[in-house]
Amino acid sequence: MKGATMLATMQKLGVVQSFSRPHVSDDNPYSESLFRTLKYRPEYPSGPFGSLSAARLWAAAFVRWYNEDHLHSAIRFVTPSDRHSGKDIAILKNRERVYQNARSRHPERWSGNSRNWTPIAAVYLNPSDTPAKELVA
Repeated sequence: MKGATMLATMQKLGVVQSFSRPHVSDDNPYSESLFRTLKYRPEYPSGPFGSLSAARLWAAAFVRWYNEDHLHSAIRFVTPSDRHSGKDIAILKNRERVYQNARSRHPERWSGNSRNWTPIAAVYLNPSDTPAKELVA
C-alpha cells in the first residue's frame, strides 16, 4: 500500500490548502487587531504573569473594559455593550443632535459633512464581501 501525499489527500477531500504562515501580521486581521488593542493597554504586564489566576484576572478585566468602556469605530464609536442592549440608538441620536447644533452655531468650522451617526444595522465578526441579502438566500 502506497500512501498519498498530503496535498493529494487534501484535494481528494475538497480541503483548500492555506498559504498563511504563523506570525504574519495579516494572517487574521481581526485577531491581530484584538491582540494589538490588548498589548497597548497601559496595564498590559511587562513580564510574565505570576500565576494562572493572575492571568485570568487580567484577562477578565480586559474583556470587561473591551465590552463596557472601549468605543469601537466599526460600530460608530459606541461600546459593544451599548450596541447589544440597544442603547446605541439614543447615544447616536444625541451625537447627531450635538453635531448639528455645533454646525449651526459655527458653520465656518465645517468644510464638509459630519460623521454618519446612523446606527449600524448588522454587525459581523468577520464581514464578507458578499452582500447580506445574498448570504440569507
